[in-house]
Amino acid sequence: MRWSFLICLLLLGLVPAALAAAPASSKEPLKIKSDTLHADNEKKTATFEGKVVARQGDLTLYADRLVITNSADGHDLSRVEAFGNVRILQGTRQASGAHAVYEPKEARILLDGSPRVTQEGDVITGKLITYYVNEQRSVVTGGPNERVEAVILPGGKNAGAKP
Repeated sequence: MRWSFLICLLLLGLVPAALAAAPASSKEPLKIKSDTLHADNEKKTATFEGKVVARQGDLTLYADRLVITNSADGHDLSRVEAFGNVRILQGTRQASGAHAVYEPKEARILLDGSPRVTQEGDVITGKLITYYVNEQRSVVTGGPNERVEAVILPGGKNAGAKP
């Protein structure tokens, strides 16, 4: 029971908000800094490259490149993809990997390239971490040479707390 709770706790609110980076989901402004920005109105994409830092509220996403794609009508977010040295921070939670994709239509987030999610010493790793936003569930899968691994410290952050 604690495993599924831990995975949901680690991923809930951290990865979805960071990768969605949609101002409508928060009243906080989205601020993105990078070395370059390439906007392509025909393809409905904005590509931020070079030391990308995206901040919204207390959440920060770092990557080498961030590609935001809008729907054909340009009104809805279609896909957000982060490449290279992806790191997502919020409070004591951190997710990292080589690549991350948020697909709002499927309400799914994929984190791969040695994905790792940590919070207060607890760690989950595998080949692919998939988070289903609307279902608040996640699946961590291994591969032929890489198994799922979880390190959970005894007691959790509420150890010793009185009801």
